Amino acid sequence: MRLIFITLLALMLATVVGLGATWMTAIRGTDLGTLTIGAWTARPKTGTADVDPYSRASIVRSGELPVGTGDGVAFSATTDDRKRPLDGRCDVVVSGVTPAARFWTLTLYDQKGHLVANSLQRYGFTSQEIIRGADGAFEVRVASRSRAGNWLPTGGIERYALMLRLYDTPVGVATRTQRDAPMPSIATVGCP
Repeated sequence: MRLIFITLLALMLATVVGLGATWMTAIRGTDLGTLTIGAWTARPKTGTADVDPYSRASIVRSGELPVGTGDGVAFSATTDDRKRPLDGRCDVVVSGVTPAARFWTLTLYDQKGHLVANSLQRYGFTSQEIIRGADGAFEVRVASRSRAGNWLPTGGIERYALMLRLYDTPVGVATRTQRDAPMPSIATVGCP
């Protein structure tokens, strides 16, 4: 009887730990196959058959449709380069250049993965419409109040995420450093 009780207790404990670990990785994700350059992170294998089971569970939970490896790669950022969370009440500047890509988009999302509602209905920029300097670099202001030039309105939400999708790009699984893929910098320049 004692052996049966210990066996059942061990099975219940293993079930609780296994389900808890699966739930945590589905909610928070994992670092398996993650590419991090500055504040930007990507999981280049999510659009392939080689995706790890934890990333697959996270994709199923979120309902996100990942960019396929043959199409490009998606980078996201929830902090600036100094690891401060992106705050919609602050002025944040995304500046620099992007890695080589035929086309790219920079989009603003809330923490639930929805577009941030605003009166301008401006949710992001594309590589074809952004205003650039003579050297090809750009600067995007992400702020609650109107700014000149490339401006993304936050609506004053507390936290948000930026998504940079690169289409038809050599950036992918083999990319490791900022030199391989020069990513734009993200800096918080002022908070009320």
